[in-house]
Amino acid sequence: QVQLVESGGGLVQPGGSLRLSCVASGRTFSNFAMGWFRQAPGKEREFVGVITRSGSSTVYADSVKGRFIISRDNPKNTVYVQMTNLQPEDTAVYYCAASRRVGVPISVSDYAHWGQGTQVTISS
Repeated sequence: QVQLVESGGGLVQPGGSLRLSCVASGRTFSNFAMGWFRQAPGKEREFVGVITRSGSSTVYADSVKGRFIISRDNPKNTVYVQMTNLQPEDTAVYYCAASRRVGVPISVSDYAHWGQGTQVTISS
């Protein structure tokens, strides 16, 4: 089993930045691709981005491409998402998730392990 704990959410103004962190425990972190997802009220959970096991590759949703950067620190069992130029439509609960799939899994169903989520609110 893998336990995931996100942190770093909050309230920021449009155009602002946030960095979310997700710390993993319980299994070898480098055996998992790590994804970020988000869910806004009344909407389905959607893919934000993913980083491969080694950190050599990332894939992003079109809605965040060029604004969000995912990175990981395997010795620290931590994955990050740096979010810039945040807009009201980025408001959501953000989740990190772990997948044993090789490559860049992008579907909710690819992930067996999820954190509890952290709220990000973009408002003036």
